[in-house]
Amino acid sequence: MNKPEKIVHNGKGKYIKSIVYGGLDGIITTFAVVAGSVGGELSFKVVLILGFSNLLADGFSMAVGDYLSTKSQNEYEKTLHLKKQSDIRNHQENEVNKMIRSFINQGITQPDAEVLVNTLAKYEEPFVNQIMKENYGTDLAEDSPIKNAAATFLSFSIFGVVPLLIYVLSIYIPGLLQNTFFIASLLTGVTLFILGAVKSRVTQSNWLKSGFEMLVVGGLAALVAYGVGFILGSL
Repeated sequence: MNKPEKIVHNGKGKYIKSIVYGGLDGIITTFAVVAGSVGGELSFKVVLILGFSNLLADGFSMAVGDYLSTKSQNEYEKTLHLKKQSDIRNHQENEVNKMIRSFINQGITQPDAEVLVNTLAKYEEPFVNQIMKENYGTDLAEDSPIKNAAATFLSFSIFGVVPLLIYVLSIYIPGLLQNTFFIASLLTGVTLFILGAVKSRVTQSNWLKSGFEMLVVGGLAALVAYGVGFILGSL
């Protein structure tokens, strides 16, 4: 099993993780359904029904999962944040002494450091916030569960429809019917590589390696689904 890649959070896009991983899951699972249907020699109509049913059902399921996980994470972070604040209030004298020593180490004289810190300590909220900032670096920042869920659902749906596009087009262009699965495979492969490369921006990994990795994973999933459909279809 590969070592999980580190997700790096930065300002390049607050919801990029939900978009990238929602898109990857969408296109892989939908193409697996298409491949399994083709392997089982199911009709054109059945491929479309199964494909779009999976697209909407799994997209909704993933969105709900993202919503609940983000909400739970926010609640956990808030509880942890409040606990840290409570610990500071319960040990204010120790925090005052630590801040005084910190100021002295920065070159401020002891009398001035004591005046500064004792003055700040008279105002509980600013004092606690300053200690939190010094000890933990950032203020509490909560992600929006609704926006994360929406980003996941839209990404899953938009990218997940790629394997089905050629089947929809073939309704209006009958000449495509002979090569629908081949073209769907080609479109899916290109999209998987692009999404894998974009994923490297989130995980800070090599874009070429990430692109091929997604291509291989998606290909294996489709191969397994095709094999299962072929075996069950021949029973």
